[in-house]
Amino acid sequence: MSTRPLAIFALIVACAAGPAGAQDVAAPFDADLQRLAEILGGLHYLRGICGTNEGNKWRNEMQALIDAETPSGERRTRMIAGFNRGYNGFQQTYRSCTPAATVAIRRYIEEGSKISRDLTARYAN
Repeated sequence: MSTRPLAIFALIVACAAGPAGAQDVAAPFDADLQRLAEILGGLHYLRGICGTNEGNKWRNEMQALIDAETPSGERRTRMIAGFNRGYNGFQQTYRSCTPAATVAIRRYIEEGSKISRDLTARYAN
């Protein structure tokens, strides 16, 4: 799990260096960013109910991603919607921490780390 913060940081750096900037033009990695946003939303909910005492850590990670990418208009709306979709999807399914929720957390951390690594490898300067 300790590689996740490094992977997200690397993704943020890669996105900040990318050409998308404040433009409202779709970037080639937007689908991956939206999936990552959904994962962060799911983790924000699941880690909260599983008693990790992380507070707004995952929401703050999402905010850092948005700040680094600086999407505007529809791109920003899609990223935020992805985060909310991840959060709301698990909120409707889990009311307490279960073994399945723990598995979902592990899988989401693995998937989010993979997306971050792949994006960094493809788009970092």
